Amino acid sequence: MQTGPFNKILIANRGEIAVRIIRAARDLGIPTVAVYSDVDRTALHVRYADEAVPIGGPRPAESYLRKDKLIEVARKTGAEAIHPGYGFLAENADFAQQVMDEGIVWIGPSPSAIATMGDKQAARATVTRNGVPLIPGTEAGMPDDELIHAARRIGFPVLIKAVAGGGGTGMRPVEREEDFAESLATARREAESAFGNGDVYVEKLLLGARHIEFQILADAHGNTIHLGERECSIQRRHQKLVEEAPSVFVDRELREKMGAMAIAAAESVGYINAGTIECMVDRDKNYYFLEMNTRLQVEHPVTELVTGIDLAKEQIRIARGRRMGPTESLLEPKGWAIECRINAEDPYNNFMPSTGTITTQILPTGPGVRVDGGVYSGSEITPYYDSLIAKLITWGETRSEAMLRMRRALAEYRIMGLKHNIPFHINLLNSISFIAGQFDTTFVERRFNMNTYEQDPTASDLETVAIAATLYAHRQRQLASQVVAPAKRDASNWKWMGRFERMHR
Repeated sequence: MQTGPFNKILIANRGEIAVRIIRAARDLGIPTVAVYSDVDRTALHVRYADEAVPIGGPRPAESYLRKDKLIEVARKTGAEAIHPGYGFLAENADFAQQVMDEGIVWIGPSPSAIATMGDKQAARATVTRNGVPLIPGTEAGMPDDELIHAARRIGFPVLIKAVAGGGGTGMRPVEREEDFAESLATARREAESAFGNGDVYVEKLLLGARHIEFQILADAHGNTIHLGERECSIQRRHQKLVEEAPSVFVDRELREKMGAMAIAAAESVGYINAGTIECMVDRDKNYYFLEMNTRLQVEHPVTELVTGIDLAKEQIRIARGRRMGPTESLLEPKGWAIECRINAEDPYNNFMPSTGTITTQILPTGPGVRVDGGVYSGSEITPYYDSLIAKLITWGETRSEAMLRMRRALAEYRIMGLKHNIPFHINLLNSISFIAGQFDTTFVERRFNMNTYEQDPTASDLETVAIAATLYAHRQRQLASQVVAPAKRDASNWKWMGRFERMHR
């Protein structure tokens, strides 16, 4: 892994993550160079950087994916390091190698680590040598007839996954054997179209599972630590929508075990810099390695808020060859943080993407509220890039306080000019199952309803009463310690508790 001093950083990305890295570099006194496509000429990251250079047309292939152009701009501007952010070329081993071959510092892990962890089968084979538990599954490259036999051995339901996939592309859950052939063909087509590789594999589909990930930091001096977990189970079509740190499902003992596993997985490829070990955890708290993301995650702010550690700055320090700030893994997070991804999409119309100009944006502020964004009033949301407008993050001493702050922040957030998913987040934060921490990765698609705050009508009365009882007991503890405001100010937030109180008078 190449590390060394540098005094200027080129950011090979756009939007809110480019702004985030600019701010981290500025805190360290390091000038930055932004690149931009034709449609990003007036973007926020262009305005904030010390220098900005046009790089091509609006489509990513014409601009942000132009490896040669990015390196050319770095050389012309004297940028001695490149930070890829996330997305685009962040997990492209070839680009990382080209950057290093030019004598430019790559702010990220080694190309070999990126390549190994980017291939799901290679990653599974590598981490298992360090004793990391895996979900039962097959190897890649098996013909269709062998895959169906393997699926029978594993037992339905199963999950078909593209070897080179990500973000849910080339991924198909199969509950019945008679649906396997059609799902397999669809997954192969998607994978071939998106990644140029139609290879897939099959693994056991865990029912009622949670998606929990661990933040890793590792420097070039042999120090590898974890900074605790993030709860990422609120998803739609395998895309994360809301994240929390810590997880209501993880206690200290499980955190310690999973953290040790995450470190072992990272060390299996000699990992250096920031990364994330993603896991699936079943109802009985059995945990399994899913994959490693060899970059900064979209949801990294929740970890920053419960640890006090600036991950983007740590990335830069590590790439400079310095020892990272923290040297011990985190087992006791400080407070609670929640992140809502604010996207330009219509939750009342199957989350269809929305484009147009943001005519008005009023951001929430106040204690415990953070907004990481890359747009402003007048910014245009185009069809060329993802629909992320901003990330809204709140922190509280407890999960209840973080949720109440998030409700308040969502109510204050104003975006006009296009459709957005703030109404979805408002409904979710009032969902009794979310309040009680009773959800898994299928919650949004199977049980959440945009037309009601309440539990899905198919849920049993017993479950509803049990959740209400839990919330009622929690509220009583809060009232006893005078944490919450008077009932007249939060009655709407606790309507299920009020119902439980009336039931037991």
